[in-house]
Amino acid sequence: MSIRLIARELYHLQQAVEKLEKELARAPTGRIDELQDQLRKIRAERNRMRLVLDGSKEN
Repeated sequence: MSIRLIARELYHLQQAVEKLEKELARAPTGRIDELQDQLRKIRAERNRMRLVLDGSKEN
């Protein structure tokens, strides 16, 4: 995957994290667990993509 595509995906993941964080802040009590789980998964994917980007920059 090219650096440009990785960076684009990282940007989209960061946007999703920010959106979920805002949604979580206003969420009713019944949805908090669901949103926290989604946020955890997206953060993990964002962090993985960040590591991929950092690794491809080194080459």
